[in-house]
Amino acid sequence: MSSQTSSQGRQRFGLVDFVRGAAILGVVLYHLIWDLRLFQFTRHDPIFDPLWLAFAKVLLASFLLLAGVSLVLAHRDRIHWRPFWKRFGILLGAALLVTVGTYIAFPDGYVYFGILHALAVFSLIGVFFVRAPMWLVIGLGVFFIAAPFGFHSDFFNSRWTSWIGFWTVEPYTQDLVPLFPGQGFVLLGIALVRIMLSQKLGVRILGLRSKRLWYRFFEKAGRWSLIIYMVHQPILFGILTPLANWLQPGKVDVAVQAEIFQSNCLNYCVNPVDDGTPTRGADTARCLAYCSCATEQMVQNNLFAVATSAEMNAQQSAAFDAIPRLCQAMAGAGASDGGNGEGEMPAPDDSGS
Repeated sequence: MSSQTSSQGRQRFGLVDFVRGAAILGVVLYHLIWDLRLFQFTRHDPIFDPLWLAFAKVLLASFLLLAGVSLVLAHRDRIHWRPFWKRFGILLGAALLVTVGTYIAFPDGYVYFGILHALAVFSLIGVFFVRAPMWLVIGLGVFFIAAPFGFHSDFFNSRWTSWIGFWTVEPYTQDLVPLFPGQGFVLLGIALVRIMLSQKLGVRILGLRSKRLWYRFFEKAGRWSLIIYMVHQPILFGILTPLANWLQPGKVDVAVQAEIFQSNCLNYCVNPVDDGTPTRGADTARCLAYCSCATEQMVQNNLFAVATSAEMNAQQSAAFDAIPRLCQAMAGAGASDGGNGEGEMPAPDDSGS
């Protein structure tokens, strides 16, 4: 998903295509695991797994850094506005398709500023820094990345403002890549490749190639990364949906699902994940009280039988929405002798597990 091609009569750098290919294939792998969990072929949930969460963050940072790298490689002699606007239009159109598609599939959590939206906006900003003073590029890059650690406001919790990145409660959406810190990685990518291009060794590293089949496969995937990103989920859904309807992997004992749900809930609540979300990391006693309550509500309202919020009836939807408020109140009362009363409990996901 490069923000700009470097092929209009200019040199392609093999290592850049290779890294981009590795990143897009990593995205396919991550989404495959996520889809298998959605269709209940596996009990493993990457959303609650620190290793998978770290993997997802590395993939995101890679694409943003590569966006900055690609801007420099495409415009280092001068800004080529015609191909830039063409690529910008392609990214924007693809982003709108993602918004429409996810609104149909996940109306409560559709993508309104995901990776493609971000790449379009960040490249529009980043192109003006391709030949800016290096101190400015690096300084602003560090500022964009560091700012979310020192500032948060409820004003940025809505969909209209959350894309900026200073929320206090992370909005519910399938994908969100905010301006802060996202733009910072693009700027650092610009700085990194400018430094490499100024050194003979850096140019040689960027131009690394191999005739090995697997290396060439990754390179080719990097060149077609946007197409792969757009089609891989429809293909995966097209394969997994009929398989799930045929095999019905979700038909397991409710007690097993409840045990898995409570285990995931406790893991998510007790073990904080450093992603800037201030609602995690409550004490163990409150977490146990909250997750026990949430599990009981899920069982009583038959919520393990539905895969998404769109499949809930009115009663189930009301019960599901009430879980965070009800169980936080019960957790506060149930752990008053051992809890510290700080933090909030995580809401259950809408997959029923």
